[in-house]
Amino acid sequence: MAHTFRHKVAPGLSTGHRYRTRARRRHRPDAPRRGREDGGGRVNPTLVYVAKRLVQAVFVVWAAYTVAFFVLFALPSDPVSLILGPDAQNYPPEQLEALRQQYGLDENLLVQYFQRLGGVFVGDLGTSFAMGRPVGELVGEALWPTAQIATLGLLFAVIGGAGVAVAANFTRNRWLANVLLALPPLGVAIPAFWLGLMLIQWFSFGLPIFPAMGDRTPAALVLPAITLAVPTGAMLAQLLSKSLTITLREPYVDTVLAKGADRTRIVFGHALKNAALPAFTMLGLIVGQLIGGAVVTETVFSRPGIGRVAATAVGGQDIPVVLGVVLLAGVVFAVTNLIVDLVYPLLDPRIVHAASRRRAAGAAEPAPVREGTTA
Repeated sequence: MAHTFRHKVAPGLSTGHRYRTRARRRHRPDAPRRGREDGGGRVNPTLVYVAKRLVQAVFVVWAAYTVAFFVLFALPSDPVSLILGPDAQNYPPEQLEALRQQYGLDENLLVQYFQRLGGVFVGDLGTSFAMGRPVGELVGEALWPTAQIATLGLLFAVIGGAGVAVAANFTRNRWLANVLLALPPLGVAIPAFWLGLMLIQWFSFGLPIFPAMGDRTPAALVLPAITLAVPTGAMLAQLLSKSLTITLREPYVDTVLAKGADRTRIVFGHALKNAALPAFTMLGLIVGQLIGGAVVTETVFSRPGIGRVAATAVGGQDIPVVLGVVLLAGVVFAVTNLIVDLVYPLLDPRIVHAASRRRAAGAAEPAPVREGTTA
């Protein structure tokens, strides 16, 4: 009894297309299959995404440290003379050479680089030229005061920046909206040192509410945190306001409005969470700006911290301390961006899926057929 075998053909594909595809695979046994590795296992797009971000974070830290090292050692100065100060000329050459050997400055520049880079991997950041203390101890002691004002400044920036952006898009008063939208460019343009001095003049000398300097009381955190928060919050307000404006023009907003939702529900219940995604990607830049602003802020308010340590080290060309601060800033920046990159796909899974589709499309692309051959 004869049996008739029917082959199932995918919708939209002819039988000839299926046979041509199989023929190409027979002629090209090494061709990659869609979504599979050489060993036949399926590629996990999330693991690939995480691995790429980890490699990028390590590269950023290494590049920051390397560039800072060669720039600092390219300066036309003698570190030993800076250590000894004006009395360096009174020392005999033998003592100067002994100091160079003590700090490892008598070696070739590349040798010094790899020695210091190797020390980083074991937690040895070197010794300060000026103070003779381990750099790790100096940076560790200054980290907590800077973290206090940076955390409070970030909180003020998020509250103030988001408040201005939401109010500008929520109000129906055009004049008020224009005034609110003019505040972020003004906040970005104000110099941090001038703002800090004005805050001291108004709220420390004029109205003795907050202390002008020091870190003895929690109230001493307020004015430095505001100084850090104004430019950061202004930058955040600019991006969030523009993102909200674009989001409120999306078609789904008209659909929600047609269903009877009021403006409060549209802005806070639907538009804000979608508009906040681009602003969330700015977290790395915001943290970097907070670290950079701490140099000026801690100097103006006479506070201990990473900023003061960096300013003193740069002024005295204390190379190990400067490299330690650069390394810390690079690690904080890279870790912050890594957290953003890992959390963002959870908020918007389309990122991982889009990358997976691009890789699958590239792997499944058929090879060109040579002339003179038949499919």
